[in-house]
Amino acid sequence: MRVHSIRAFCILIGTAATLALSHPAVDAEDEVVSRDYPIRPVPFTAVKVADEFWSPRLQTNRDVTVWYDFQKCEETGRIDNFSVAGGLKEGGFEGIYFNDSDVVKVIQGAAYTLAINPNPKLEKYLDALIAKIASAQEEDGYLYTARTINDPMYKFPGSEGGRWSHLGHGHELYNVGHMYEAAVAHFEVTGKRSFLNVAIRNADLVCEVFGPGPGQRVDVPGHEEIEIGLVKLYRTTGDEKYLKQAKFFIDMRGRKDLRKSIYGSYCQDDKPVVEQTEAVGHAVRGGYLYAGVADVAAITGDREYIAAIDRIWEDVISRKLYLIGNVGQHGAGEGYAGPYKLSNLRAYNETCAAIALALWNHRMFLLHGDSKYVDVLERIIYNGFLSGVSLDGDRFFYPNPLECDMRFKFNHGELERSPWFGCSCCPVNIVRFIPSIPGYIFAVRDDSIYVNLYVGGEGKAAVNGKTITLTQQTRYPWNGAVRTTVQVDQPTEFAIRLRVPGWLKQPLPSDLYKYSSGASEGMKLRVNGKSVELKLEKGYAVLQRTWKPGDVIEQEFPMQVRRVLSHHNVEYNRGRVAVERGPIVYCIEGADHGSRVMDRYLSDDVQLTPQHRKNLLGGITVLTGRAAAVSRDAGGGVSDNPADLTMIPYYAWCHRGPNEMAVWLPRSAEHVALPPAPTLATTAKASTSHSWSGDRVEAINDGQEPNNSSDHDIPRLTWWDHLGTTEWVQLDLKTPTEVSSSSVFWFDDTGRGNCRVPTSWELMYREDDQWKSVKSKGPYGVNIDRFNTIQFESIKTDSLKMRVKLQEKFSGGILEWKLK
Repeated sequence: MRVHSIRAFCILIGTAATLALSHPAVDAEDEVVSRDYPIRPVPFTAVKVADEFWSPRLQTNRDVTVWYDFQKCEETGRIDNFSVAGGLKEGGFEGIYFNDSDVVKVIQGAAYTLAINPNPKLEKYLDALIAKIASAQEEDGYLYTARTINDPMYKFPGSEGGRWSHLGHGHELYNVGHMYEAAVAHFEVTGKRSFLNVAIRNADLVCEVFGPGPGQRVDVPGHEEIEIGLVKLYRTTGDEKYLKQAKFFIDMRGRKDLRKSIYGSYCQDDKPVVEQTEAVGHAVRGGYLYAGVADVAAITGDREYIAAIDRIWEDVISRKLYLIGNVGQHGAGEGYAGPYKLSNLRAYNETCAAIALALWNHRMFLLHGDSKYVDVLERIIYNGFLSGVSLDGDRFFYPNPLECDMRFKFNHGELERSPWFGCSCCPVNIVRFIPSIPGYIFAVRDDSIYVNLYVGGEGKAAVNGKTITLTQQTRYPWNGAVRTTVQVDQPTEFAIRLRVPGWLKQPLPSDLYKYSSGASEGMKLRVNGKSVELKLEKGYAVLQRTWKPGDVIEQEFPMQVRRVLSHHNVEYNRGRVAVERGPIVYCIEGADHGSRVMDRYLSDDVQLTPQHRKNLLGGITVLTGRAAAVSRDAGGGVSDNPADLTMIPYYAWCHRGPNEMAVWLPRSAEHVALPPAPTLATTAKASTSHSWSGDRVEAINDGQEPNNSSDHDIPRLTWWDHLGTTEWVQLDLKTPTEVSSSSVFWFDDTGRGNCRVPTSWELMYREDDQWKSVKSKGPYGVNIDRFNTIQFESIKTDSLKMRVKLQEKFSGGILEWKLK
């Protein structure tokens, strides 16, 4: 099969399904491997979405997010970096060394937008931007603006060692991997080779530098992604060297016997891919790697590859996936913390990780044809991914926790969606992923059309050389009725495979979560008004028949409110319950409960009633009921009272200001985590000389006692990034009070970070507007893993101050401070 005669298959696999070529493949005469995924997604360009839920989001991405992201890339110097590297303007490097990737991801999203909605203004903008990128490319094809600019004031990993000298974290190959994807998308949409030529020149250099041949370098990227991009270049150009290069990078991971150094489990580089059995390390890197492995396996037929990603997928789904369909924790390097380590407050769940997980699961479906992979994909896009972007399209979550206590600033130092980040991989990933979602709705294999997602609109698919049009009408996910009209030119025999959503039986295809009441009623199915018995294959209801123009399929999914329980090994959820309805995971937030939700519990007998509110948060179905709340009075007594409960879809939380939120609710009063009874310290006002942006000074007197000095599960104050300085913290009491004892629990993360117990400290009190040292009855302790208590002669004061001298070259912090 000559390259000139083929149409591209899967040039947008994963980030936007497939986009059928409207232009010939680029020049190449070599034969190409004919194998590929046995199932072909219907390209998003062949799907017209007319849907109550998704149409507004697609339009917002097109009208707001694309332009907003480009504007931010301009404001933050990301685009200027290319101009400076290309000699088009003077200046130094701005931002983070991998910011090149942000710009090209927005280009990819913009190209997808152009594919569906032509826009001369946007196309002209891309032409000018691509010219700047091309100017930054060095003679031999190298493209990495941080190194080309060579700003003496800016240091980055490998800045002292030359090209490719810090592949573990330098991101040279990561950047260009995203560029390959963007260049392919731009070429396929516009037919222009301007960006594709830049990508090919760089890929040719990569293929020349890295490989098993004499004089070549045997190494891999620390941050995977280039594998996906190389496969897309292969599919578009037909040049097999790009496929071989992707396979080389995969094969060399973990090869201690062939490489001078490896980058460890954080980079999925501790052992060869075919020997890996579980998901480890950075979650985004892992997701991109497994997607790339699937691509190469599909084309080459490598069964060891497939067996490896099958094992790793089972590990994630059975032990490491949050209910919302995302992965990763704070304190675990944006990655996997281990089996069943699914903390809610400190869930990281990076938006990019949700996208990478979606790409991987879609590919798993294309390999195996099992609905369980689409079940996970659906859970991601309606929950763990969608929460990452505001309804207005210009505010973003980087992490997506399952709980917010208004103390732990989970979103890179913020308690709500941010307009941008220093590292803004998530906003620019969103802009390319949203327009890809229509490409996940339908797929084709032989004489079968798969219907994977229930989204209003129509899709056209070629089956055995004939064009089939399926038109879906539905209010899914709020309503379980789906009506599909089949249009064919003449009676035609083929199969329609309708996904039976896994949530009808269980939340995930594993025992990690289960419904408290067992499976619900099954899907009801009718064709032309007559009931049809379900014939199930791999989670799909198979309708094999001769279809006539205008045939109608009707499906009915029972949209019951379901309570979800965790596997017992998830200690954070013991005694707690979550709530789902259809594919939507619900939460409660303070905006509906007088700002407080941590005091609520949901007993098993409370009835929750669905109610659609079209004017709330873009139109949502809420769940309401009469639950209960627990409170503590000033004397420490506890009371339990009825309280209204309103639950909203998780993705829609935090649109009404920062507030408390919880997905997992206590099932009884005993599991409500009430704040401790008020004490002298907890009622005081805390202040400090300095606090790192991710910490909060109120942590020192919030009443939460640590388990050890490196306790990352409770809030803390650190003076990072101050090193070796003298700092202070202060508690202003409500009224002058007799005090004779002070206890402090130091934060020390030896082996993990750069905070240590201090060299020394002293306690002072305020008297007549003067600060005086207390008369201590013993030494000032600097011990780890316990409270350091000093007794002193009783004083009466309205404020105490702790002056702390940090160790040289180290910072420090406090977990809790108590007074008596």
